[in-house]
Amino acid sequence: MRKEFALAILLGGTTAAFAQNEKPKPAYDFSMSREEKIRLAESAAPPEISSKSTVYVLEHSGYVKVREGSNGFSCFVDRQTPLNQEPTCFDAEGSQTTLPTRIFAEEMRAKGKSEDEINAAIGEGYRTGKFRVPRKPGIVYMMSDAGYLYIAEQNKVVRIPGHLMFYAPYATDKDLGSPPPAANMPHLIRAGQPDAYFIVVPAKEMSH
Repeated sequence: MRKEFALAILLGGTTAAFAQNEKPKPAYDFSMSREEKIRLAESAAPPEISSKSTVYVLEHSGYVKVREGSNGFSCFVDRQTPLNQEPTCFDAEGSQTTLPTRIFAEEMRAKGKSEDEINAAIGEGYRTGKFRVPRKPGIVYMMSDAGYLYIAEQNKVVRIPGHLMFYAPYATDKDLGSPPPAANMPHLIRAGQPDAYFIVVPAKEMSH
């Protein structure tokens, strides 16, 4: 999670701290109405995109498809950890390749699997061909103002500004030219992994 923590700080995220022996509650509220969950998922992308997308809502049992889209995009609320809330819209390529890993992760959480078990199973899935990396460039919209990450090292929930992500399977910082850690520089998360991404924060978001 060090990358996520550095990213949140660099992107100007705000934090809510908790006592070291007190875990914050998950950012995602399962008690929201179906309509609220749909609006949260759609908030990841401009309405011109999200209104025509396939939408998944997260329930205790996992993701439920509530609308079939017409533009190839898929909007949902991702959770890289159970404490996160990450409204996300994948394009058609991400919907076909990366989204199945997110659906799988929530199915496993619903069955009581640990995060280590889930990550290991996803890694094995990539190795065996069950899951596929993006095969061409593409975009992920994460422009919502309701994105939150949990930083275990600091025991903090961090609000992140809206941003755009681009598929970069197995990329490392060297592939970016090892840019300095600054808000006006591109960032890389999940470096070296099948679902690595380059991240760009629009100028208006950096000014917030």
